Amino acid sequence: MVKRRKSHNAGEAHQGGPGRSHPLGATICCDGVNFSVYSKSCTSMELLLFDTVDAMQPSMVVTLDPSRNKTCHYWHVFVPGLKPGQLYGFRTNGPFDPPRGLRFDPDKVLLDRYGKAVAVPEGYSRRTAGEAGENTATAMKSVVCDPGDYDWEGDVPLKRPFAGAVIYEMHVGGFTRNPNSGVSPEKRGTFAGLVEKIPYLKDLGITAVELLAVFQFDWQDSPEGRVNYWGYSPVSFFAPHHAYSSRKDPLGVLDEFRDMVKTLHREGIEVILDVVFNHTAEGNHNGPTLSF
Repeated sequence: MVKRRKSHNAGEAHQGGPGRSHPLGATICCDGVNFSVYSKSCTSMELLLFDTVDAMQPSMVVTLDPSRNKTCHYWHVFVPGLKPGQLYGFRTNGPFDPPRGLRFDPDKVLLDRYGKAVAVPEGYSRRTAGEAGENTATAMKSVVCDPGDYDWEGDVPLKRPFAGAVIYEMHVGGFTRNPNSGVSPEKRGTFAGLVEKIPYLKDLGITAVELLAVFQFDWQDSPEGRVNYWGYSPVSFFAPHHAYSSRKDPLGVLDEFRDMVKTLHREGIEVILDVVFNHTAEGNHNGPTLSF
């Protein structure tokens, strides 16, 4: 059974400005960040700001006022002074009625569904996301990003006729993981490792790579003693999976993914993503509660 709690007293309280309902997610503005999230049945919401990914408590709690921070089903707030790299999440309250698909738990830290990057603590636990009580230190956190702060160097989709495509379907984590791939050890199983294999792909006559699920997923969504290898348990549909990057910084993961796409395009290879919108890593009324 989910334990209810009416209030949280950790972290500095902050009300924030009214903000805007559009666009969804965390949007960099000239002097801060606008946050917007959709929730039709939520009765109260808090924005949580963190200094570290494994912090026991948020450094600041921004309480959203439904009279000024809500438009229809969109909750929004502007927080001045924030910059790219800021870690954040949400806490929500609302009805607990599983037969109707409603199972709000105000103890759980939730990811931003429109977040572009995810920070994962070393002690991430799917189990604590499903048990009663807080999971602050062991929960994934969303990361504020500035999509405009990247040089695509004029890159655009190749838009070749599909009829002439030669597609190589691959699992990014497995494609270069074995030492026989010849990829640098620190880049095996990563987006950067795939880039090192571009000459091999071109020798095969490949014109497009189709990447199996590369969005941040819950590798613990698997039978006991195993891991989720394929990645069809996404928790964030817009963030690249952290373990497929040779970089540890969440914004570095995003850059490595974009570097891969840009380089493949430059070499005449299109990129197709396998998108699994009919899957999530959420559970039933017993959890885990991660975002949706």
